[in-house]
Parts: sequence; structure tokens; C-alpha cells
Amino acid sequence: MSTRTLPLRGAANPSSLRDGTNPGSFANAPNLGGALTFSSPDTPGMPQPSDKTAWDFLPPGWRREGDRAIAPAGFVPITQLEHARLGTVTPEMKRVAEREPHLSAEQVRSEVAAGRMIIPANTQHLQHALEPMCIGRASKTKINANMGASPVSSSTDEEVEKLKWAERWGADTVMDLSTGGNLDECRQAIIRNSRVPIGTVPIYSMIIGRKIEDLSVEVIMASLRQQAEQGVDYFTIHAGVLREHLPFVQRRLIGIVSRGGSLLAKWMLVHGKQNPMYAHFDEICEIMRQYDVSFSLGDGLRPGGLADASDEAQLSELATLGELTEKAWRKGVQVMIEGPGHVPFDQIEYNMKLERRLCHGAPFYVLGPLVTDVFPGYDHITSCIGATAAAYHGASMLCYVTPKEHVGLPKKDDVKQGCIAYKIAAHAADVALGIPGSRDWDDSLTKARAALNWEKHFELAFDGDTARAFHDEDLDVDTDFCAMCGHDWCSVRISKEIVEFASGKADGFERDKVAQSAALTPEQREILEKRGVLSPEEIHRLASKTRKAVGADGSKGSCHSDLVEPQTAQQIQEQRLVQLRTKPEVSAAE
Repeated sequence: MSTRTLPLRGAANPSSLRDGTNPGSFANAPNLGGALTFSSPDTPGMPQPSDKTAWDFLPPGWRREGDRAIAPAGFVPITQLEHARLGTVTPEMKRVAEREPHLSAEQVRSEVAAGRMIIPANTQHLQHALEPMCIGRASKTKINANMGASPVSSSTDEEVEKLKWAERWGADTVMDLSTGGNLDECRQAIIRNSRVPIGTVPIYSMIIGRKIEDLSVEVIMASLRQQAEQGVDYFTIHAGVLREHLPFVQRRLIGIVSRGGSLLAKWMLVHGKQNPMYAHFDEICEIMRQYDVSFSLGDGLRPGGLADASDEAQLSELATLGELTEKAWRKGVQVMIEGPGHVPFDQIEYNMKLERRLCHGAPFYVLGPLVTDVFPGYDHITSCIGATAAAYHGASMLCYVTPKEHVGLPKKDDVKQGCIAYKIAAHAADVALGIPGSRDWDDSLTKARAALNWEKHFELAFDGDTARAFHDEDLDVDTDFCAMCGHDWCSVRISKEIVEFASGKADGFERDKVAQSAALTPEQREILEKRGVLSPEEIHRLASKTRKAVGADGSKGSCHSDLVEPQTAQQIQEQRLVQLRTKPEVSAAE
């Protein structure tokens, strides 16, 4: 027996069945109901969690009694935070618990009441197709997809199509960042068609048709009210960029890269006044509370390059966001915090845990972060590396980055690539944190892979079309090896054949027989055409092979034994389909 000691800290095993030989997560033991729900061990010197929660910032006249609060007589709750404080488990909380099997509805309520979780669900959007979800470190990590028409590209119809595409590829929320076209029409169309929460940056609409210096408090409030009435679920409000922070930006290599942050910086410099979003924050809270719009307090001074990360401008703004979080909670409004940006890998943990302290555990929603600046065109990769670390160290939602980041407006395939990169990051972090059941999907696919059950393998894959197309590009037969190793060198086949090994023998994952794979679907054909490895003729053969080969005349070909005599079906299979490693039938007498 080994005498080595593993750094197990009591985290749950992410496999419900404890499949395989993995000892389990090395993360901290979960502390649901406390500051450390699912969390990573601290590197020495990391900021400790805040000892405060939203319970410490109740509205005037409220008092806490145990895990409930008592509101003044006549108070009518609107927001999920208010309901949670009063002890009410809303229908939205129940739905969230159904989508988060490791949490009960009561645990969801408790996390929302503490401010560690939000349910972004505008009361207007709930009247349409919105499917309630949550953002918080007690839940699975979420991802956001950005989209929006620009002054030079895209349209409302195209943005709605991108919305549906993002939903298909796993976006948990979508932000409409339109800066061109009919913004109100585009936003309304997205909300009415969306099953996921929709966020916006309202300042974009506020300056359409006017200069930033002409922005008034009246315009700000009117725009916020209009978007709240439309059903926007969360607003990015850059209220943390203050006049006193601007000198910290002067020596940055790339200044202010947030559109909202740069616009408000210019407004402050022109008027010589404080940020109006900060100065009138209480009024903004009142509007948002009426419709249960959640805050996504914007990081207007986030770093735009590694050289500017973790600097005084960024961290001073973060401290201000902590102050604003307290104010929003006193107004009954749900809050999450936006974070960087571009951050060297070694500084990601510090950034996540500093937010957890300064903002009292409010959910952290981070863009990336990118861990290097020299791979434009591949920033979905440079950023999802940082995003994985961010989620493991405390971020609750990851804002995707697409291959078009820094170079152009994302198109349909860019949205898919960004979503997939970030689903990888989010899922990897959930497994590492030991969220119960998070590894079950991986274990099922591993069983299918060990059994060389290709059909099950691709059925379980996140993007089965791509996996199947890549497989058939080399070998369009589902057999006991793939084209990487071939038959004799296939370690998986060899392990499966060793009787003493469990590998490849899981119940329900057995592969029945060698068979030629089905014809390519239109999606798979498109994937191979874009790759350009096979000739058009070869792709056509793969796309039309099987049904034609076996005389298909309806839903099934004549090789199916329920359509013809068994002997005839066997003969057709032997003559027209590739046969590998078939064994002779053994008669009953033998």
C-alpha cells in the first residue's frame, strides 16, 4: 500500500457513483450557508472572505429574526432578494433548484438572502419565455454570451438568430451590446425570443443621437426605466468609476478599454463633476427594484492588457463597487460584480478573492480573463485558460470571449466557438470544486470511450456533430479502434480485452457490433467542408453512403433484419458494408 498523503480537504466527490479510481476533489469542503460554499484552498497571503453578507445591509426599518427578516407593516416584496429575506421560496427559486440538483429550494433562498446568489428575472421577462436560473458560487458556473448590432455590421434578425445560436451552445445569459441600428427594436426582439436572462449596458442607448457631454440625469433615468419596462434582467452600470480614480489611469499602456468607463470618464472631465451613475445611485436602485432588474456593477477601469492588471485604478474601483453593493442591498436590489479583463495567470486567484472580501461574497462575473495579449484571433483560448482559474478561485459567471475579440464583431461561428471554450472552462472548474454530480457526464463518456462504443461516445459529447465528423474523416466505420492508433496499437482495445480489467465493461455501454457509420448529417458535412481536409467528392461519399448502399427506401434500409429475412440482411451487410473482426456464428449444437 502507498504511504503518500493526498491533499484531500473534505470536498465532495464530483462523481455521484464515485466511479473510477480518482480520490475526489482537492478543493475545500463545501460550506453551504457560509462564506465558502464551493471554494479553492488559499495560496498564502490571499484575502480572507468578508465577515458580512447582505443580511448586514437590510433596509431601514427591517430587523432580522434567525434566517428570516421582518419588514415594516404594509411592505410588498418585489425582488427575489426581498422575498428571500422574508423567508419566501418563490416559484423561480424552486425552478432554480430543479436545475441545480445539488441544491434544495431552501438553500437557494438562503443564498439569495445572503447576497451570494442572484436570480436575474425581470418581472416583465417572466411573462414571456424566460427560464429562471441563478448565478452564485454555490451553484454551477455559468457563462454569458455577448452580441449586438454595431454601426457597421449586423441587424435585428441576425442578432435574434445569434441569440438562438448562443442558447443552443450553452449560454446561460446573453448581453445585448448593440450600438447601431434600432436599439429599442433589437432589444425588444431579443427579450421576447429569449429563454435566458438578458443584460444590457444602458449607457449605449443613452448617447444615441447625442454627445456624451450632453448626457443628463433625466436622460439616464428615462432610459433605465424604458429598458426595465421592456424586460431587461440585469444592467451593467459603471457607477464605480470616480473622478478621483482617473489620475491612476494616466500611465497605463492602454488607458480605459471599457466603453462605458471611457464615456463616463470623458463626461466627468468635461463637467468637472462626479460620475452621475454614482451620484444618483439611489434613484437608479429605485427604478431597478420596481422590475427586479439585477445590478451587474461594471468594471469601467478593468485592465486592457497584462501591463495594467491589478493596478490602483482597477482595485480602487473594485473597492467602490463594494460600497455600492451595500447600498443596493439596502434598497432590496440584487447585485453581481463585473471583473477583469486581462490578468497574468499568477494574479487571478488574488483578484477573485479580493472581490469576495470587498464585495461581501456578491457573485463575481468576469470577462476571461485573458492570460496573454499576443494571440489575437485566438483569444477565446487565451481567455478560457484564465476563466477556468477564475471560476475555480471564486468567479460565478464567465463572460465568453470569441475568436473575433479585439478584431471585429462576432459572427455565428464565432459565437459557437466562444460558447464552447467557456463551457469547457465552467465545467472544468465545477469538477475541480467538487460540485456534486458535476463529473457524472465525464464518467459516462469515459465508459463509452472505454467500450469503444462510438455511437454512445458522440451522443454524450457536447458537440457530437463535430466529434462524429472528425472521426469519419479518417475512418467511417465504428469498430474497436480509431485512425490514431489503428487496431494493433489501440491501448483502449487491449485494456478492454484484458479480463481482469473493468475497462470497457460497464453495463449499458457495450458496443453491439462493427458497423459502417451513418451518413453525415448536414451539420457534419458543413464541418468537414470548412476543414478542407477531404475533397468534395470524398465528403459527398460520406454524406450519401449508407442509405444508398443498402437500398434504403424509407426510414430504414433492407439491411435491417426487421424488414427482411435475417439471412438476407446478413448477406447485404457482408456484401455492401465494411466488415471488420466479425466472428462466425456458433450453432446451438456446438
